[in-house]
Amino acid sequence: MPLRISVLVWGVGLLVYLLAVFHRSSLAVAGLLASERFDISASQLAAFTMLQLLVYTGMQVPVGLLVDRWGPRSVLAAGLTVMTLGQVAFALATSYPLALGARALVGVGDALIFICVLRLVSSWFPPRRIALFSQLTGTVGQLGSVVAAVPMTWALRDLGWTGAYLVAAGVGPVLMVALLLVLRDTPTVRNLRGEPMGLAAVRRSLAASWAEPGTRLGFWMHFTTPFSSNTLGLLWGYPFFVRGEGLSSGEAGFLLTVVVAAAMVAGPGLGWLAGVHPWHRSTIVLTVTGALAAAWAVVLLWPGAAPFGVLVGLAVVVGVGGPACLIGFDVGRTSNPPERLASSIGLINQGGFLSTLVLVVAIGLVLDWRTPAGAGFTPEAFRWAMSVQFVLWALGASQVWRLRRLARRTTTREAYTASLRLPVGPPP
Repeated sequence: MPLRISVLVWGVGLLVYLLAVFHRSSLAVAGLLASERFDISASQLAAFTMLQLLVYTGMQVPVGLLVDRWGPRSVLAAGLTVMTLGQVAFALATSYPLALGARALVGVGDALIFICVLRLVSSWFPPRRIALFSQLTGTVGQLGSVVAAVPMTWALRDLGWTGAYLVAAGVGPVLMVALLLVLRDTPTVRNLRGEPMGLAAVRRSLAASWAEPGTRLGFWMHFTTPFSSNTLGLLWGYPFFVRGEGLSSGEAGFLLTVVVAAAMVAGPGLGWLAGVHPWHRSTIVLTVTGALAAAWAVVLLWPGAAPFGVLVGLAVVVGVGGPACLIGFDVGRTSNPPERLASSIGLINQGGFLSTLVLVVAIGLVLDWRTPAGAGFTPEAFRWAMSVQFVLWALGASQVWRLRRLARRTTTREAYTASLRLPVGPPP
């Protein structure tokens, strides 16, 4: 199969994923406006993202099983449809309960997308390129956050709430046409269908995937590094930079863009490192985790507002943390047989969204606790709230350290290397 055809198929799937990231992140710059539109508190505002992430996280295993059964093309089309309907409903919502329901629909559609695109990558590219194109998928897809951070700000200002979200929803039908015309599940099969599985078979498959130390290691890798960038991009970044650090809206938007740009630059490099040094994938994740904790410690311990240059450095490090989590998928891929690939990815993909969900809700609760009644968010309240991250890093890093030792006892260096068809490297 010519590389250009593989790239075309992957490109269409990538555009759908980019749109999913946009819809997921579109509330980040509208958080303060949503608070006024629906007259809600910080914890109620966090409930938008909490519900969306809860739906997304809870669906990852079922989605993996759906992809294994019905193929990525069909599931991707269903996800695009549901996501578009959810965004239309969010545009028209005038009450808090209706808006919550709309964000839940967006979460359902979003949940169906990423695993499908990774499955396409594994079907259309040779093994040695899978880690790179998996990283590129996550990295380039983050452009959706850029579109949500800057043009969405302009759209909300010039078109208003309803107009901005309806225009965003209108992209869905256009991509559906491209999906139906271009996408095939494999180079030889348009619509791949797996064997029907009963409930007992599903339980056995999931138990077998989770029993693999590499699957559990991949889960905790995915848990540990992305929640900081996810939380800033999904909800709390703009309020933190504006209310917590005293920046203008333009400066806050710039820093959110830096987070995404850093992820896009770092992603391919991390994918290359994971491919060339498969035995040291957990070391890469632990190194990034240490850098994240150090960067946040500098900002939160700085007397008063941190200098803008320090905040730019924080944005860069946080951005690198996003694509680092995708190394967990590569660990899962080399630890499971092809028939369990999507379901194992579904298990792993819960990690980062579970940690993000916990952090988003915890920040809202701490902000409400530390903010005087009737007052706006204060820098001190944000220092307390953002410090919750250190608990999650400690938990995740300890699990990665524990499970990598178990995985290395059960899998030889040669097996890791053979999975990518690379020469064996020197001892660590």
